[in-house]
Amino acid sequence: MTDGTDRAGSAGKADGPGVIPAPARWTPGAAGRTRLDGGTVLEAGPGTEGVARWLRATVGAATGLPFPESGDGPGRVVLGIDPDLPPEGYRLVGDAGPEGPYRILGGDAAGVFWGAQTFRQLLGPDAFRRAPVRPGREWSLPGGTVEDAPRFRWRGLMLDVARHFMPKEGVLRYLDLMAAHKLNVFHFHLTDDQGWRVEIRRHPRLTEIASWRARTRFGHRASPLWEEKPHGGHYTQDDIREIVAYAAERHISVVPEIDVPGHSQAAVAAYPELGNTDVVDTTALSVWDDWGISPNVLAPTDTTLRFYEGVFEEILELFPADAAEFSPFVHIGGDECRKDQWTRSPAAKSRIADLGLADEDELQSWFIGHFDRWLAARGRRLIGWDEILEGGLAPGAAVSSWRGYGGGVAAARAGHDVVMCPEQYVYLDHRQAPGPDEPVPIGFVRTLEDVYRFEPVPAGLTAGEARHVLGTQANVWTEVMEDAGRVDYQAFPRLAALAEVAWSRLPAPPERDFADFERRMAVHYGRLDALGVAYRPPTGPRPWQRRPGVPGRPLKGPPPHR
Repeated sequence: MTDGTDRAGSAGKADGPGVIPAPARWTPGAAGRTRLDGGTVLEAGPGTEGVARWLRATVGAATGLPFPESGDGPGRVVLGIDPDLPPEGYRLVGDAGPEGPYRILGGDAAGVFWGAQTFRQLLGPDAFRRAPVRPGREWSLPGGTVEDAPRFRWRGLMLDVARHFMPKEGVLRYLDLMAAHKLNVFHFHLTDDQGWRVEIRRHPRLTEIASWRARTRFGHRASPLWEEKPHGGHYTQDDIREIVAYAAERHISVVPEIDVPGHSQAAVAAYPELGNTDVVDTTALSVWDDWGISPNVLAPTDTTLRFYEGVFEEILELFPADAAEFSPFVHIGGDECRKDQWTRSPAAKSRIADLGLADEDELQSWFIGHFDRWLAARGRRLIGWDEILEGGLAPGAAVSSWRGYGGGVAAARAGHDVVMCPEQYVYLDHRQAPGPDEPVPIGFVRTLEDVYRFEPVPAGLTAGEARHVLGTQANVWTEVMEDAGRVDYQAFPRLAALAEVAWSRLPAPPERDFADFERRMAVHYGRLDALGVAYRPPTGPRPWQRRPGVPGRPLKGPPPHR
């Protein structure tokens, strides 16, 4: 059904009435449905005032119901914190009859907010619109009790805005989409070879020069097609403050990524002294207009260290540590640093000798270690891609495991927290089907079912090691996603599957009930339609979602198994 009125057939069944992610327990009630009307009071207990504001601004706008703070009518929706519930856990209680009260309780404010997301889903897809489409219609909620709490603390989405810039309004929209799916970490990939996206006031050329490129390859790097026009954009510091505050209101942590020492050609193009000037004419470099991994990396000099310390000083001010649970984290990249220039550089060789290092690999570890210590001294936590494990890390550093499960296993066994995001399973730029209509096919085929069957905790870890798995995230790299519609297509509906994997306590693969997930997705597609999400339909891409003649890079064979 698409009106949100279907009910589970037995107490304890986890699917509920089409709810995604699946709640832990859905107990149908005997008292019928709870009605909402213009006189329904929204009563916010201490600590839930922010959730009440969100409900009035979203559900209130969609339904046309004002949700007054007080009134004489019998109907009430009550928000409250119940300390007996776990962090982020919630309970919806709608078993008091047609007039309510309907209670949304949480172990903390975040739990109340996630409960409000389920409340919105129970109202049906029209509750996800921005204005009423059927003025005067009756609104009601199914009776019963929903009890829920997340499996993982870190439930994330990494969005690359360096390859293709997403304007601020698009970022705010994605924060809303994350909240609707109970995702709570936004990994904000702000810099790369192809663009620098955040204003740094002490280094103005990062936005004057490094934030745009003259042209863009259309398709994979083997494609002969080019879009012969400038591409760029950046967020002002006030834009960033707005994004962080908007996310915090939705209990989402924003983790910024500033990539070092590789993936840095845009920065070197703006400030040539950051590059390996003794082996390449860095004054001739421009922001890279191609895809892949640039050979132009940062020079391991004191000049570079002081420059990026200045960058990170401004980043720490823009992304305060107390904004949300994971706000202390700062991502420094650390991946895919080509060392050819260091191998040829007399300055790099001298640095290796002065530091008593063995080779260029240890030089990269020294570079990462410098910022590990620098951030830790300021009460922050470094996180980077799994290459940063090479050479050792400070105790507080965490790892994003992207090259499979191996990095996550090594990090957990070494006592480091880890976020599991292996490219073979949760890189949403990878194609969704093997057919010729799939637009710009990249990587392995990762279907909706494949993502749903992903298990974030690597096999073979002890219980103590497994506790270092903070959670999981999907990664969206945007080389072949030229606009918001393409991002939507690649992200959805697979991001809904990842959200359930991250939130719900599902059976281990292959016992997961994908058929039940598909049944609930039949309801959820209506919500995505109401939100204007240009998702990939189950039957395949719509004609305008295809990219005929634009080459991709499909990989041969199935992805490796863990």
